[in-house]
Amino acid sequence: MVRTNNVTELIIAGLFQDPEVQRACFVVFLPVYLATVVGNGLIVLTVRVSKSLRAPMYFFLSHLSLVEISYSSTIVPKFITDLLVKVKTISLKGCLAQIFFSHFLGVTEIFLLVVMAYDRYVAICKPLHYTNIMSHRLCHVLVASSWLGGFFHSIIQILITIQLPFCGPNVIDHYFCDLHPLFKLACTDTFMEGVIVLANSGLISVFSFLLLVSSYVVILVSLRNHSAEGRRKALSTCASHIMVVTLFFGPAIFLYMRPASTFTEDKLVAVFYTVVTPMLNPAIYTLRNAEMKVAMRRLWGKKENSGME
Repeated sequence: MVRTNNVTELIIAGLFQDPEVQRACFVVFLPVYLATVVGNGLIVLTVRVSKSLRAPMYFFLSHLSLVEISYSSTIVPKFITDLLVKVKTISLKGCLAQIFFSHFLGVTEIFLLVVMAYDRYVAICKPLHYTNIMSHRLCHVLVASSWLGGFFHSIIQILITIQLPFCGPNVIDHYFCDLHPLFKLACTDTFMEGVIVLANSGLISVFSFLLLVSSYVVILVSLRNHSAEGRRKALSTCASHIMVVTLFFGPAIFLYMRPASTFTEDKLVAVFYTVVTPMLNPAIYTLRNAEMKVAMRRLWGKKENSGME
């Protein structure tokens, strides 16, 4: 069958229809996005500059923050500018690009969270061998594999999507481009494509979540053999990561582990993981990490001293 596309431009339904509510959302979400970029950017800069943050944990954290900036920038700038216009449009190619980068970066984040869980497992369960296991080379291989894994996942999703014909209607019932809202606009049966996409995304999410849960079960069991002070330090180290994992997988489970719908609640949950969660991660990691807070104070102290000279 020859693929025909009569649709070259899509209309985005948006989050709310009331202009006053949209303007209020703009006032709220613009500072949130700026805080996301500044907070995560500060983590990346601090880890790169500070000599005291050379542990693998901070190397992985800097890449996680870079992913958060990129992921948020794929969706949020378009979303908040659309809040100020009556008709929200995006080209079909632009929609496909947004889908590619959001899935690429989202799955990269999943793999990085798994890598960070493995790092905590080795640090707590095999402390004497930690330096040998988490070598400089292995850390770079794990990070590169995370980025490549996200890339190949997204390529599969896009190769499936670009073969679909779009001949109308052209209204996406969401505030950004995603696969299932776009599939509803295809003028052909997309059941098989939906199954493949769900299997691709679902297997990665479920397998990664099981790995994360298993790693922390093993860690908690192994802590019985530690002293009270050792347990306190270990739990403090893991607490930030567990909070981030919960914030990431909680909304995903709510949205994807049940039948698809167009409820406003679904869009609000999507707002949480696309807009709010990337902003919370820097606060979670810095407020609970003494080394990070000290390194940031030193970094700002150097900047203030250089500015006074």
